[in-house]
Amino acid sequence: MKVDKKDMLLYAVTDRAWTGNQTLIEQVEEALKGGVTFVQLREKALDYDSFLQEALEIKKLTDTYKVPFVINDNVEIALASGADGVHVGQEDLPVATVRSMIGLDKILGVSTQTVEQAIEAEQSGADYLGVGSVFPTGTKHDATPMTFKMVQDICQAVSIPVVAIGGINETNIHELNGSGVDGVAVVSAIFAKPDIARSCKVLRDLSTKMTQEKERLPK
Repeated sequence: MKVDKKDMLLYAVTDRAWTGNQTLIEQVEEALKGGVTFVQLREKALDYDSFLQEALEIKKLTDTYKVPFVINDNVEIALASGADGVHVGQEDLPVATVRSMIGLDKILGVSTQTVEQAIEAEQSGADYLGVGSVFPTGTKHDATPMTFKMVQDICQAVSIPVVAIGGINETNIHELNGSGVDGVAVVSAIFAKPDIARSCKVLRDLSTKMTQEKERLPK
């Protein structure tokens, strides 16, 4: 399975910090109803059985909505749950190793911050890149925001889809106009909102306009 750049348009990354009166599963379903085009399940503290059960439930939802679903970092859960793939960072297993573990048919996303990392990830088997943090974010307090030029350079250096992540919301998404990214990955701008479905509809419209502002320059 390979990723279409349209899958990057509105990429939802879960965070149970904002579940409130809803379960994470209910929140994901609201996001899918609102039009998210990709879902990443990110869990840092759940035990294996709870994580797997959650992944299985979300996989049923994403299958219903025909949206790609990946697991953050955990290859074992990705394989056991039948998820469409896995997303890894620079501190996780090497990209080529992960590709050999999941096979050629699964989606492999990789977080990158430099052109060198981006090119290496693509050459090692990545299907798409997550680039950021593009703005200051409360999700990762130690993340240093990238410049517009850095994001643009990565987009021009690779041929696979690129999604921007980090502090993106309704008020600053337009600042990515012309960067070449194929969409935005968001956490709190979806899951911290009282009306998740509505927030997704607004963000998807804004992301569509942003990505159409200027086509990525030829490699």
